[in-house]
Amino acid sequence: FPPSLQVFPSQDPLDRADFNAVEYINTLFPTEQSLANIDEVVNKIRLKIRRLDDNIRTVVRGQTNVGQDGRQALEEAQKAIQQLFGKIKDIKDKAEKSEQMVKEITRDIKQLDHAKRHLTTSITTLNHLHMLAGGVDSLEAMTRRRQYGEVANLLQGVVNVLEHFNKYMGIPQIRQLSERVKAAQNELGQQILADFEEAFPSQGTKRPGGPSNVLRDACLVANVLDPRIKQEIIKKFIKQHLSEYLVLFQENQDVAWLDKIDRRYAWIKRQLVDYEEKYGRMFPQEWCMTERIAVEFCHVTRTELAKIMRTRAKEIEVKLLLFAIQRTTNFEGLLAKRFSGCTLTDGAVKKPEVPPPSTNPFLEDEAGTETDEIVIEKSDTDKPKKPKVPDNPFHGIVSKCFEPHLYVYIESQDKNLSELIDRFVADFKAQGPPKPNVDEGGAVLPSCADLFVYYKKCMVQCSQLSTGEPMIALTTIFQKYLREYAWKILSGNLPKTTSSSGGLTITSLLKEKEGSEVAKFTLEELCLICSILSTAEYCLATTQQLEEKLKEKVDASLVERINLTGEMDTFSIVISNSIQLLVQDLDAACDPALTAMSKMQWQNVEHVGDQSPYVTSVILHIKQNVPIIRDNLASTRKYFTQFCIKFANSFIPKFINHLFKCKPISMVGAEQLLLDTHSLKMVLLDLPSIGSQVVRKAPASYTKIVVKGMTRAEMILKVVMAPHEPPVVFVDNYIKLLADCSTDTFQKILDMKGLKRSEQSSMLELFRQRLPAPPSGVENAGSLSLSAPTPEQESSRIRKLEKLIKKRL
Repeated sequence: FPPSLQVFPSQDPLDRADFNAVEYINTLFPTEQSLANIDEVVNKIRLKIRRLDDNIRTVVRGQTNVGQDGRQALEEAQKAIQQLFGKIKDIKDKAEKSEQMVKEITRDIKQLDHAKRHLTTSITTLNHLHMLAGGVDSLEAMTRRRQYGEVANLLQGVVNVLEHFNKYMGIPQIRQLSERVKAAQNELGQQILADFEEAFPSQGTKRPGGPSNVLRDACLVANVLDPRIKQEIIKKFIKQHLSEYLVLFQENQDVAWLDKIDRRYAWIKRQLVDYEEKYGRMFPQEWCMTERIAVEFCHVTRTELAKIMRTRAKEIEVKLLLFAIQRTTNFEGLLAKRFSGCTLTDGAVKKPEVPPPSTNPFLEDEAGTETDEIVIEKSDTDKPKKPKVPDNPFHGIVSKCFEPHLYVYIESQDKNLSELIDRFVADFKAQGPPKPNVDEGGAVLPSCADLFVYYKKCMVQCSQLSTGEPMIALTTIFQKYLREYAWKILSGNLPKTTSSSGGLTITSLLKEKEGSEVAKFTLEELCLICSILSTAEYCLATTQQLEEKLKEKVDASLVERINLTGEMDTFSIVISNSIQLLVQDLDAACDPALTAMSKMQWQNVEHVGDQSPYVTSVILHIKQNVPIIRDNLASTRKYFTQFCIKFANSFIPKFINHLFKCKPISMVGAEQLLLDTHSLKMVLLDLPSIGSQVVRKAPASYTKIVVKGMTRAEMILKVVMAPHEPPVVFVDNYIKLLADCSTDTFQKILDMKGLKRSEQSSMLELFRQRLPAPPSGVENAGSLSLSAPTPEQESSRIRKLEKLIKKRL
């Protein structure tokens, strides 16, 4: 539709875009008789034209009037704007005049405010000055009379008042008062130090009778003086209080050695009780003098112990060292219960930060569980962990001196672990392999749990002694004996593989006898392999958790040096070797049956019967071995799946290779082989749950391998069954079914069919010609393999073969 009709819809034919005058006239006058009223029609049209002219004229005039009205409205709006602008300007002028008037009114008020502020400041300053002058005089007089109780309160007030005169120090009188205050503070400090020196002389160990009220007030004054005065008082008092300790426990005294370390801690306990009774009220409580005495005792003890241990290092035995460390850590724990550790920031030891709660399931709460067995069940990871108790702020304050001598402890653990491994080896030889216990799903060797329990105990003990280099040394020892356990206990006790039974005759296999003589592992040996595999899996998981826990225990700067990946790889190798032994054993048991299959006269088979004896033999061995292995690996299901996959990957290619050795094959022989292959395929698909009361679906990864491998075997036999005439159809059918462009495979198929060499040559030449073009970049077209068929194609071919087998049977 034209735009006019979109805006103003009309049914009038004259308004249409494709208006045709002839058609319109024919519409008005369809017949000759209708021409009689032509005048009436013409009059109507003329009337319509006049109306349109009138409408057009009205619209044009209206447009002219609208333009004139618009210009008039615009002029009126401009005049209104000018008037509004004038009114705004008048308002602005009046506002400026009002503002000027307000400023003039408030000018005098501001002057009054400034005068009031200055006057108030002057009065306050004069009052402070009066207080300062009087306070300085009183301070000097009280100092001379040693009235420390009054001096403490007065001095604090004088110091506070003096702060208000910092900006007036340019005035000589103010500066003089400030200097007098400083002089009074210095005199007080020296006088108080002299009083303490007189009351507690540094020479000799004899103590005065009791505390003095003068000294108690002097401590209150020291709180206001320079902090160095307070520190000097504390230092001198503690030194005098511990002077007897240095004499009693000199290096040349018998009581100073590690075997009598308890006496050191008993002495300080008595001294702290004595201090509380005699001097507890003399020093302010916020000075924490009891804790300061204990902390200084710890520093002195650490220094003295380090010195005497360096001198007598050869006399340190592991039992003596552990005894001293245990008593020392107990004492540090006692300090943590008694004191908060607030004074430690004054020295070199700082309170460690509280680490975040542990999320590692390797160990439970270490307090009281040092001999518990390590549990690695999955359910433990779901349990909420207790938040870690904050570290002892006094940890290491004395015991740090033992760290340089922890090599004695490390060497002892090395020796103990070596003896432990030797005991494990001897016990295994004496007790023999674990007895089969299928109901419990294969047992982990008890020695494994014992080893990790001992590891746990050592780790907890060493972390209490040090979280630095000794932990790294202990980790190295752990690694050494993890490897030894893997090789001596696990790999060293794996049964040795035996040679295949060469004396087994084909005739005995062809006879349907159950339990044919095949050299293979005994039931006990199979259970031992499964037990070693389960133990290695336990060790692998627990070693990983051990690594995580060691990283938690060691200093953050040493975390990167904790790495047990090599040991975990060692246990993985043991697991792989164990699975390989199980696969080789079952594989070797099936070898005689496959050999018998390849040596049968398949061209002489006259009719298709039940499955062949060699199939029965293979199934028998599978039913004998697999249930035992599955039940003994019930706790490690994933490794049983690996066993099944590795066996399928080993058995199926070997079965196909023996198929190629079956030559020549008649049509009936190929049908019998196809039946046997299908039977083996069904058994292999059911292998993970064979002989089990609970039927579980085989893993998809395993099923895919079996279906792919055995389908290829079935396709080979299908090609063998196909007629080789005409050759083109045979070759195309081979390429389509096997998707294998190797001439060697095609040659083997021709041998199985029993074709003559002349026929094979022409067939091979035709095969090379019919091969699909190789993709770009491939040089050797002869060794090219086509892409594997999709699962849908394989499934379709499987159904066809099943129908074929049913039809043949």
